[in-house]
Amino acid sequence: MSTTSQKHQDFVSEPMGEKEVTAIAGIGAVLGERLSDKGFDKAYVLLGQFLLLKKDEEMFKEWLKDTCNANAHQSNNCYTCLKEWCNSYL
Repeated sequence: MSTTSQKHQDFVSEPMGEKEVTAIAGIGAVLGERLSDKGFDKAYVLLGQFLLLKKDEEMFKEWLKDTCNANAHQSNNCYTCLKEWCNSYL
């Protein structure tokens, strides 16, 4: 089983509130800036996109790659983080 980062654990351990998009595992400063430039400045806005894509792993990862040039590792971390958050709170 893969281990998750501290950032991932911190994110899924509490409600999202007004956290910045960079609070999500896999989204660092560079991707965060690219996402913010496209209107995805908050974690909940990215979650909205994740839900619009029906939590579909392939579609979400492809969307992240197209939108902010996320690599496979980054998009996987982001997807896993949002999925686990949803499992806890939705």
